[in-house]
Amino acid sequence: MATSNYPMKWDLETFYEGGSGSAAFASELAGIEKDVAELDRLLSDSSLGTKKKVEDTTAILQSVLIRLRQSESFVECLQAQNMKDSAASGLSDRVKTISAKLLGALTRYDNELRQIGDEEWAAISSDGSLGEVAFSLSERRELAKEKLAPELEALAGDLAVDGYHGWGALYDLIVSRAKFTDIGENGEEKILSAGQMFNRLSDGDRSVRIRAFAEWEREWGDAAELCADALNRLAGFRLKLYGKRGWDSVLKEPLQINRMSEATFNAMWSAINEGKPKLVRYLERKAKLLGLEKLDWHDVSAPLGSSARTISFDEGAKFIVEQFRKFSPDMADFSEVAFRDAWIEAEDRAGKRPGGFCTSFPKSRQTRIFMTYSGTADNVSTLAHELGHAYHQYVMDDLPALSQEYAMNVAETASTFAELIVSDSAMKSAVDREEKLGLLEDKIQNAVAFFMNIHARVLFETRFYEERKQGIVPVEKLNSLMEEAQREAFSGALGELHPHFWASKLHFYITSVPFYNFPYTFGYLFSAGIYARALQEGPAFAERYVQLLRDTGRMTVEDLAKKHLGVNLEEADFWREAVELTTKDIDLFLELTE
Repeated sequence: MATSNYPMKWDLETFYEGGSGSAAFASELAGIEKDVAELDRLLSDSSLGTKKKVEDTTAILQSVLIRLRQSESFVECLQAQNMKDSAASGLSDRVKTISAKLLGALTRYDNELRQIGDEEWAAISSDGSLGEVAFSLSERRELAKEKLAPELEALAGDLAVDGYHGWGALYDLIVSRAKFTDIGENGEEKILSAGQMFNRLSDGDRSVRIRAFAEWEREWGDAAELCADALNRLAGFRLKLYGKRGWDSVLKEPLQINRMSEATFNAMWSAINEGKPKLVRYLERKAKLLGLEKLDWHDVSAPLGSSARTISFDEGAKFIVEQFRKFSPDMADFSEVAFRDAWIEAEDRAGKRPGGFCTSFPKSRQTRIFMTYSGTADNVSTLAHELGHAYHQYVMDDLPALSQEYAMNVAETASTFAELIVSDSAMKSAVDREEKLGLLEDKIQNAVAFFMNIHARVLFETRFYEERKQGIVPVEKLNSLMEEAQREAFSGALGELHPHFWASKLHFYITSVPFYNFPYTFGYLFSAGIYARALQEGPAFAERYVQLLRDTGRMTVEDLAKKHLGVNLEEADFWREAVELTTKDIDLFLELTE
């Protein structure tokens, strides 16, 4: 790929000079540890009045949260850019240990809130600095009533560092050791990382995809026993903890974290299932266009026709900024800064971890984006997606730390909304039929991912947890559960499936958030509904969108939708309308490919 005017490697030195050997970062961590100890001391001080204690401890807590989030992001970036950075792995352990200490202090903090009477709480939480974070504090107070005694929750958090989180770290090690052999056009063999190999799975040449997928399945098959052990232990820890708390549903915690009711969850999937027959028609038409009887797993995201062209990083960046500007000059200007000031790690090189993410450095009021850019249309979508996350954080930078604690489902709303702006604008401005078709297909690909691929993950994970209650689930059973989930989620539209998907997908091993799947689908559909509103209202909606984003850390998703969109998320109507937007895209696709 041609050299880029925009830097393709990010700058982490601006935060803490010296990378994983940074003295400044070591000092930052020591400062956080000191403040966590001070938080503990204040919580045990019985001489402080109730209001004074809550104010003082909340002030320290918010200061710690900002710096700890920044520290977690720094370590995540170090590990992602070089999976063999053992010093970064050591720092990751230290940060997790500090997080566990904070969790211990937080359980005592939450218990303090829980013990305040309702009338006294109403008076305290409506006043001054506490009034600004009343939603978060009241939420913590109510959740504390459903958990174990504070000393037991603190113990569970301490044991989780080397137990629960340790299994997640083991999975990262497995991924870093994965080696994939790629055979080039001249027959030359090349060893690729997981991130590089993953891009081969959507290559425009089917023979490349077939070879890549066979190699992908082989390597994950070789690693399957280790992955299965990690997955079983993670699930076992969660189930044991849930059981001790008296929680009978594995969805209870993820729904709580996402501030979302089970009625909303069910209404969303109900509307999606109603819309699936149209998606099946798309998959059948795509198979026909590729000269296949049925699509195999590795054909689903394969490009059609001219959409396989290579897009330089500069070209992709310029395109994204132009489309953002049509919606919001502020969003476009912000993205310019991200490209210009080296906020993005996009270089295609060995040693990087697979996938993409955006992470916040709230103390410095910056963000960083990670991906491996190889010039595909999908890469451009990923870039727009991650910039949507970055903009979300940017408009919240001046809020109190507790009000910045928004959940994953609304985080995915902001990112997917940004992606929609880019893909829709590009499609509408395309004059060439082939180009229009390629861009339209990229949009529909998102619907396939969120309605089918992610549905397969939800089905697999819920069924796996049921099996895990009976004991360890072996590799063969994990493979069969995954194939069964893929058949059901894709309505039988696929030929060859991906049995080791559970081993290859990082999302199943993330320990910070359980069920790292359905929030993506929520974000996609919620953003589609917001986008429809943006099209109706025009430029005036940009400021209303910012206000919606600023509320994401201080209300439930049901209240957020009611306040800013006037809709009820617990009924299927809103979700049906959002699904309808993608079915219109499919109708156009079917018409263009008749």
